[in-house]
Amino acid sequence: MNRRERMLRELDLYPVWVRRAGEVAPAPDASPNASAVQSTPRREVIPPSPPAPAPMSLPQAQAPSTTPMVADTGRAGDIAGMDWTQLEQCIRDCAACPLHAKRKQAVPGVGDRAADWLFVGEGPGADEDERGEPFVGQAGRLLDNMLSAVGIARGHDVYIANVVKCRPPGNRTPEPLEAGACEPYLKRQIALIQPRLIVALGKTAADNLLRREASIASLRGQVHDYNGIALIVTYHPAYLLRSLVDKAKAWADLCLARDTMTRLKDATLNQEPAP
Repeated sequence: MNRRERMLRELDLYPVWVRRAGEVAPAPDASPNASAVQSTPRREVIPPSPPAPAPMSLPQAQAPSTTPMVADTGRAGDIAGMDWTQLEQCIRDCAACPLHAKRKQAVPGVGDRAADWLFVGEGPGADEDERGEPFVGQAGRLLDNMLSAVGIARGHDVYIANVVKCRPPGNRTPEPLEAGACEPYLKRQIALIQPRLIVALGKTAADNLLRREASIASLRGQVHDYNGIALIVTYHPAYLLRSLVDKAKAWADLCLARDTMTRLKDATLNQEPAP
């Protein structure tokens, strides 16, 4: 017995190998080479670990999302059949996405319910969340000036709405799940108003209405189609407050919108299809 073996026996750590379950220990080898074999340490056999438990799936409301939420067809169908009173009450009572938890109140929209013009922004800010009306802060005053530039005024021949009806925390950009939850509301508003022209204010409104992601620069200066309704893209008033240099571009967009509306009305009067 060598020194290492004696030490292991004294510490009750011998033998160093672990017998498999049901394995019979071999008889001592009486051959001349037995001591050489015994002096070679055997590899320790470690029993296999039990399988790891399957990962627990998160509830759908907690799972991160980078794509628009698939609308609940039953809910969307119910909303599609609502009148104005039912629709606005449904928006105020809505708890379809996490935004409802921190809002003071939902902001359905405001304006002429039979308007030719529909302006769509991103979502309510702090002032809108407080008062329940879209575009009432500093950006709202700029929007009023924009409306005046095309010959209209708040409450007269224009309806103002947002993609989402509750304020995102910190005025951040609405997430796809949040915009998807509010999409049936905006669709129903458009169906009830039947505007001649939609003006998308900013990238979030443009992306959601046109159902594709693109830069404002690539969408400006042209007339798009939203389910048969003319649509023009321009900058959000809040952005223009931070980037005065782009106000001239916004003015060009408003001129395009005004000229497009004139053509649409003339086409109706002449009973000709709009260009």
